[in-house]
Amino acid sequence: MRVDLFDFDLPPESIALRPARPRDSAKMLVLAGDARTDAVSVSDLPSLLRAGDCLIFNDTRVIPAQLEGRRGDARIGATLHKREGLRAWRAFIRNAKRLHEGDVVDFGAGVSATADARAADGSFRLSFAGDEPVELLLERAGRMPLPPYIAGKRETDARDAEDYQTMFARAPGAVAAPTAALHFTPALMAGLAAAGIASETLTLHVGAGTFLPVKADDTDDHAMHAEWGVIDAATAARLNAVRANGGRLIAVGTTSLRLLESAADEAGVIHPFEGDTAIFITPGYRFRAIDGLMTNFHLPRSTLFMLVSALMGRERMQAAYAHAIAAGYRFYSYGDSSLLLPDS
Repeated sequence: MRVDLFDFDLPPESIALRPARPRDSAKMLVLAGDARTDAVSVSDLPSLLRAGDCLIFNDTRVIPAQLEGRRGDARIGATLHKREGLRAWRAFIRNAKRLHEGDVVDFGAGVSATADARAADGSFRLSFAGDEPVELLLERAGRMPLPPYIAGKRETDARDAEDYQTMFARAPGAVAAPTAALHFTPALMAGLAAAGIASETLTLHVGAGTFLPVKADDTDDHAMHAEWGVIDAATAARLNAVRANGGRLIAVGTTSLRLLESAADEAGVIHPFEGDTAIFITPGYRFRAIDGLMTNFHLPRSTLFMLVSALMGRERMQAAYAHAIAAGYRFYSYGDSSLLLPDS
């Protein structure tokens, strides 16, 4: 499909630079079947779902994956993207023309890495010196990797260390937050449990590739980034039991959805999964594992807007986004939420 079919105009003032406080006070647009519901917040979620439904969260934890360093006199910026070994990470490089294979970058605080294995997309593999876990090195020298549409408008600060981490964050390895889950609080989870709505977690380490624009003119020509994820056997069995008992599986975030769809067979049975997924979901895709999605509002021409268009229909999502912009919904990682239920 033509990529420009997924374009829309977004005013800069629609981009949220800080999250709502409290987190679950964010507005939520509900698309259920052919109906659209406004004037609700994330805190209303227990009344919008059914007893027996299950929300699936991503428990990845964002690491301080943004690094600033020097190679000689050259300033080098690095955003870690994906682990490639015990001490090696693939990284997108700022000022990459000043970096060559074999160069050593000093990131300060006793942290340095050798650049090697440059890829066609311009990224390098960074192999970190020493024998300390890379996570400890990043705690010393790194900072929270805010999305470029936020970082380009303000400096990262101490608040972001908490704001850009979900309450479910457990497994370190993401360089971007699974932002749909940023809206959840312990009080909201208690309300969901009281309403008979279950929850499960899986792990998908979100990579910086999630922010890359689609540069191809046709979706068939876009190379999707790969991310590592895992669903254990016990979790898969419980998720399958939800559907067997008549409940719905509602993915919280596109990362949870992509991993669930990667783990499901043609009959919709979810199997244990561990490894990389580069699944690219566009209109025409038949969803197998999920019955709904809770997600924030996405960038124009992005793979994530293509995904929600596949779930709900492209024209319907274009109309919903136009309404959201006109109604003052806040977009992107720190923005408001939507609940998408195609068959309600």
